[in-house]
Amino acid sequence: MSARGHFSSRLGFVLAAAGSAVGLGNIWGFPTKVAENGGAAFVVMYLVMAFLLAYPVLMAELIIGRAKQTNMISALQKISGNVFGTVTGSIGAATVILILAFYSIVAGWMISYLIDSLANVSTLNIAWLTSDSVLRNLFFTGLFLGLTCVVVIGGVSNGIERWSVRLMPTLLILIILLIIYVSTLEGAADGWRAFLVPDVSRVLEPALMADAMGQAFFSMSLGVGTMLVYGSYIQKRENLPQLGTSVALVDIGIAVLAGMLIIPAMYVALANGVEIFDDGKLISGPNLIFKVLPSLFTSMGYAGAYVAFVFFLLMTIAALTSSISMLEVPVAYLVDSKGLKRKKATILLTTMVFGISSIIIFNFDLLFGFVVTLTTEYSQPLLGLVLCVFAGWIWQRDQILDELKQGNKDIEKGLFWKIWPVYVKFVCPVVIALMFLRTVL
Repeated sequence: MSARGHFSSRLGFVLAAAGSAVGLGNIWGFPTKVAENGGAAFVVMYLVMAFLLAYPVLMAELIIGRAKQTNMISALQKISGNVFGTVTGSIGAATVILILAFYSIVAGWMISYLIDSLANVSTLNIAWLTSDSVLRNLFFTGLFLGLTCVVVIGGVSNGIERWSVRLMPTLLILIILLIIYVSTLEGAADGWRAFLVPDVSRVLEPALMADAMGQAFFSMSLGVGTMLVYGSYIQKRENLPQLGTSVALVDIGIAVLAGMLIIPAMYVALANGVEIFDDGKLISGPNLIFKVLPSLFTSMGYAGAYVAFVFFLLMTIAALTSSISMLEVPVAYLVDSKGLKRKKATILLTTMVFGISSIIIFNFDLLFGFVVTLTTEYSQPLLGLVLCVFAGWIWQRDQILDELKQGNKDIEKGLFWKIWPVYVKFVCPVVIALMFLRTVL
């Protein structure tokens, strides 16, 4: 255990794992999906999917990781004893590399807008920072991956944990401050109503339910091995269900907080003359973050430059806390299974990811949306389904219980053990499969 590194404290793990889960998938993706799916109706279904589907899969990853004390590929191979585990783990590693490749492009945009807002505070106008140029995208994608690389090289306790315990509280403070400020502005009340009052007739729409499931999996970093690898760094004395619950609650809580910020901010923008509707629907996706909100900040005058700086700092921190966990997945494999030094493995993989990002940048219209859809809408849910199969059908139940008992000797008597094994074996695979089929058919 000590040779691999481990989290030195429970708080360190919770903040690191929550940081992995809390990324652009929460701060950007969740409000975007809320906007696309009619507001509060999506919030309701997201909460249902997060607790009923995402949390059980999260626990499967944490238990497998801590029990096998290794990376995703090796852990699943040990459980299956055959090539099925190796193939599944390899697909998970490939998926997380592709996610990091497109994620770093978007995170680079956040950094460029952060620097642009800082320049605006100084009354400078550098148009290149917000231009849609290949050079700008390459530069800031490389800068973001460089920051991620530096953190991961530091290892588990001196890199990932050390930075997570600093970045996560900062992120939380920034988002709360922005919520308070935005809520005082004209139009915010309309945004609060759109976010909190559900249209009950839309809650069970197939498209909305599929989006809610995909968002829950993406925002909790499930199916691609990030939580499994983090689980392998948890000390044996820790109570895994409690830790998993803490991570899920922090992730869901910050997603909801992000909605409390972004949706009211859109209606504040509307009150300031910014168009927030497209064909009767709230604008979402990149246009929301890089057109609607910057227009709002501009309408605020001089104060808007400071608000923009805080907002894009928030977005950059959220992106970084997730990217370090994504890079750690393949790094752990090269360190555990191939014997590479952490520094060499991290630099090698960072270079590889930057190469893939560059290909996407040079073929943006063709590849960006394709890679996003392939990984987040197809690969992640299917990998989550397969992890349920591993935890519920392939791995022996008494071995799972023995692992859980190391952190809680009385867990067999508790509600978690009475529900989770059956739930992850029968309910989760069926529901995930049905929801996935609704997405593709």
